[in-house]
Amino acid sequence: ELPDLADGEPGPDARYETREAVRLAFVAAIQLLPPRQRAALLLCDVLGWSAQETAQLLGGSTASVNSALQRARATLAKRYPTGRPVQRSQPSRDESVLLERYIRAWQAANLDGFIELLCDGATYHMPPWRDWYQGRPAIRGFFDTVWGNFAGYLPVATRANGQPAVAIYARRHQEPEWRAQSLHVIEPADGGIASLTVYVGPLGPDLFAAFGLPPVWPGSNA
Repeated sequence: ELPDLADGEPGPDARYETREAVRLAFVAAIQLLPPRQRAALLLCDVLGWSAQETAQLLGGSTASVNSALQRARATLAKRYPTGRPVQRSQPSRDESVLLERYIRAWQAANLDGFIELLCDGATYHMPPWRDWYQGRPAIRGFFDTVWGNFAGYLPVATRANGQPAVAIYARRHQEPEWRAQSLHVIEPADGGIASLTVYVGPLGPDLFAAFGLPPVWPGSNA
């Protein structure tokens, strides 16, 4: 493992321009990196957290965070030597239909409708946390425990790394404003969702700015 490094603002060689950082980090998160490396990359290189702050959130030492971060960067550099993955310019018709159905399900707080969109062996990840679930029953079991935490959801379509994505604003019970809650990145397959990566707090809401989205939806009575 690497020795402890001084905390502080990352240097130029350890940082990406914000939008490119988010794009590359999403590629890694969905396709390449183990959970701890993925979380370290997002927290340090995208959000600019120190190694110490990241270690406090994820558990472990700053040395282990720096080691995970170095391995994550090496993986990205090997896979994308030019620093930029190939982008898909436009969503396919099937992706557009899937995204529309996904948005309708969340807008209506329709848990059954959301679960129906998942492929049988779909996986669900929640960076920066390590928890993950596979298969409709397991994913349904998790959402049964959290679905009622908010009074409603306001989904906004976007794209991350050329893939369908949805920014979710949520309104808490007894509160009028819609606040940034999570960022959902969808990996489609055969008309359904093969993998769903949901960036939850404290990471998810901080990523909204990189997509030009406000922390509170306009028109909310914040």
